[in-house]
Amino acid sequence: MNEQMTTLLSILLNSNTQAQVFHRQVTGAGSFSAHSALGRYYPEIIELVDTLTESYQGKYGIIINYKSYALVDWVSCEQVITYFEELCNQVYELRKVFTDSYIQNQIDQIEELLYQTKYRLKFLA
Repeated sequence: MNEQMTTLLSILLNSNTQAQVFHRQVTGAGSFSAHSALGRYYPEIIELVDTLTESYQGKYGIIINYKSYALVDWVSCEQVITYFEELCNQVYELRKVFTDSYIQNQIDQIEELLYQTKYRLKFLA
């Protein structure tokens, strides 16, 4: 279970940096709206990830062996929507391992933010 949490947190921490890259590179039609949607995402995800990490570590111990992922440059709003769709799918699959209700509730908040961001981006495409 610790390996799945490490993967989940690594993916989410990377999503913060990736969203910042997209946020700063956004161009084209709808760029201000995309800039705004992404600008809301990355500060919120860090707070949610921090809370999840602390809660998990309080019960199960310190998480180690974080992973890093390559960042990609902005190509189009459709690409960013696809990124968030894949992120939603990854979180959905990884969450199945966790049985603690408080962990599930915290992951619910993360999924809420992911789907909200994806929704905001879809109106720009």
